[in-house]
Formats: sequence, structure tokens, C-alpha cells
Amino acid sequence: MTEKSTATGRLRGSIGVSGVVFLVIAAAAPLTALSGALPLMIGLGNGAGAPTAYLVAAAVLLVFSVGYAAMSSHVSDAGAFYAYVRLGLGTEIGLGAAGLALLTYTAIQAGIYGLAASTVENLVVHYGGPELPWYLYAFALIGIVAALGYRNIELGTKVLGVLLIAEIGIVVALAAVVLVRGGAHGIDTVSFTPSAFFDGSPGVALMFAIASFIGFEATAIYGEETRNPRRTIPRATYIAVGTIGGLYAVVSWAVVLAFGSDGVAAAAGDDPEGLTFAAARMFLGETAADTMSILLVTSLFAAVLAMHNVVSRYGYTLARDGIGHPAFGDIHRRHGSPHKASMAQTGSALLVVAVFACAGADPVLHLFTWMAGLATVAILVLMLLTSIAIMAFFRRTGLDRRRWHTVLAPALGTAGLFLVTALVIDNFSTLVGDSTVVATILLALVAATFVVGIAIALARRAG
Repeated sequence: MTEKSTATGRLRGSIGVSGVVFLVIAAAAPLTALSGALPLMIGLGNGAGAPTAYLVAAAVLLVFSVGYAAMSSHVSDAGAFYAYVRLGLGTEIGLGAAGLALLTYTAIQAGIYGLAASTVENLVVHYGGPELPWYLYAFALIGIVAALGYRNIELGTKVLGVLLIAEIGIVVALAAVVLVRGGAHGIDTVSFTPSAFFDGSPGVALMFAIASFIGFEATAIYGEETRNPRRTIPRATYIAVGTIGGLYAVVSWAVVLAFGSDGVAAAAGDDPEGLTFAAARMFLGETAADTMSILLVTSLFAAVLAMHNVVSRYGYTLARDGIGHPAFGDIHRRHGSPHKASMAQTGSALLVVAVFACAGADPVLHLFTWMAGLATVAILVLMLLTSIAIMAFFRRTGLDRRRWHTVLAPALGTAGLFLVTALVIDNFSTLVGDSTVVATILLALVAATFVVGIAIALARRAG
């Protein structure tokens, strides 16, 4: 019997606060951030002050989340940022924001496929397997994600939940053992002092810290698939951002202590790819370090699955609003999922990975690094627009009279996001391998995507 689709109705699901939080934290990929971004924050950024960068990023996003959560009580839409910007700033700016969202999540997902494929390739060779091209592993991962993304969100939530528990367990164990044993030279709080944060290049550290939070928008994206959106989304947003920020800060502090506050920058410079694994090897043993390497693969898989779900829901929302192919707005009759938008997202991921593979690009230095940089700038601009839109929406509608939630917090969030965006753009070439040409092209792509979205909206209105 063939399952049919329907182009009417809404997405179905019954996930609660914990399920949404799992999806968001999985998208953030804690082990990936702490083994990939953290060494760069330490080596290229502000050394022992990196943990404070996570706290600053979390503080900015928590303030932003106040207005974001207030908005979610009045708008339950799988488009999230796009829907909020459209309601606050109009259809034209809203469609430009939708373009930025699609660019963000398509780019970061493709980039993570490259990193995941490279990681799997290295593990296979390490354990005596054959040397195969990285893109074969990427295509295999895309196939698995496609199968899960096609089905009900609750199946993906269960898979992500199991992987996430193991992932968080190993990094928490590392932090606990380092703190109990006193690190390399005893416990100190140098990492949380202003002098440590402002040492070196704090802008670089903050840039990577913000990038490590990409995906927290998913709290609102899954609003239609939750049991009680008005209660679930605000709670999940605060819990997710707070948990991610706290986890990153504590574990990164433990990694600093594992090498000593005065020696961790040199250690990160000598071995940026293996810093966190070296800490695990010293304090948890060889077996734990090997286990962490395997869990890095599951962390990356969880991240691409979460990003796939986000992009497919954006495609579904746009189609439901009459933008893009109408079939992307279909809902699977049995699974209640945006299955055709999911298949389209699979196709776009295959295309991006194939282009880099045919060009002979490195899966980490090129595919992952460039796409991560592109996604970081795009999501920051998108959050800036969203924060401004939230203030405009409540000022126009008067649906919420709480000044802190609708004016003060969004204004502070806007200021914080503007400062972070300026720092990221100023240090952008560092994020994409110190290439001014690549940095210019990627920044131009962000601007062009936004402009094209506005142009499409204007053309639709004129027609």
C-alpha cells in the first residue's frame, strides 16, 4: 500500500520540552564544538580565556531568547526566524530572511558532512580498514539521514537522544575527572577573569563560540510538532541555550586546566585537532580517548540529522506560503512529516558535497571550514533581523505589554548581536583559512542571498 500525501493541515508530532532540547543540543554537537572549535578558540583566540567566550555568547543569546520566547507564544510556525521577520518587518524582508536561513542550514549541514566523512575515513584507516575516498562516506551518511528525515520527527528525536546521552556523558566524565584530580597544576579560575578573556584575540574566540550555538532556533521550528507550543517552546529555548552555554564553559575550563592555564595555548598550537582527545587520554585513559573519537562521529551524525530536519521544515513552510514548489508543502499521511521537502534537502546536500568532491577539495579545510564560516555570518544577520522584527511586531500589535520581554531584552539582544557580528566579520578571514578572496566571496554570497529573497518577494507582489 502506498502512503499518500496531503498538502493541507499542519505537521504532526507530540514531542515535549526534553525532545526539543535534545534536537537543539544535538544540532549544536557539543563534542564537535569541544574537540574542533575549542582548540582554535584557545590557539588563535584568547588562550585560557576561551571558557568566558562561551559564557558571553550564551548571555547574548539568552537575552535575545527573551523576546524570541515571547514571540513564540503568539506564533507557532515551522519557519521560526523567517516567520518572525515576515510578521515584524514585512514580506519582502521576511523572504530575504528565509533565504539567509536556507543558506545557513544548507551550508552548515554540507560542511558537517565533510567533517564527518573525514573523521570516519580516518577511523576506518586507523582500525585497519581500506583507504576509500571521503565522499563515499559522505554519501552514505546522506542516505541514512534521508531515511530518518523522511519519517516522523519523533523517530529522529529518539535516535538523537541516545547519541546525545553518550556524547554528553563522555565530555562530562572528562570534566569531572580533571576537576577532581586538579588538572595539571591545580584548580584556578584564570579562565573567567576579564584579563584572560581580553587577552590575545577575543573576537576570534567569540566568533567560534557563537558558531557553536548554531541550531538553537529549532526550539520554535518544531512548534507545530510539540504537545503544547506556548509552554514548550519558551522553556525549551531557555533550557537549551543555558545547558549548551554551561556545558561548553565547564568542559572547556576543564580542558584548559588539563594543560594548565599558562600552557594550554601552546598545547593547542602544537596539536589543534587532538587537544581535547589528548586531555581525555591523560585523564581518562586510551580506551576513553578512542571511544571519544567514535562518539565524535555520532555527534556529527546527530548534528547533520538535526540540520536536515530544520532545512526541510523551512522548505515546507515556504511552500505552504506559496513560495517554491507546491509539493514541498505536502505532509506525509502516516508520518506527518514534510517528506518531499526532506527529499529536496537531501538533493541539495548531495549537490553541494558532489561539487566539492569533483573539485578535489579537502573535506575539512575547504568544505567544512568555508561552509561553517558562511553559516556563522548568515545566522548572525538573521538573528539581528529577528530581534528587530520582534520589537516591531509587539509595538505594532500590542499583544504583549511586558516591557522587558518586548522592548528592553530585544534591544539589548540586538546591540549584543550587532557587536558580535562586527567582530565576526572583522575576523572572518581567520574562520575560512586566512583567505581574503574566499572571505570576500562568501560574505558577498550572504548579501546576495538576502537581496535575491527581497527581489523575489517584490516580483511576486508586482505580478
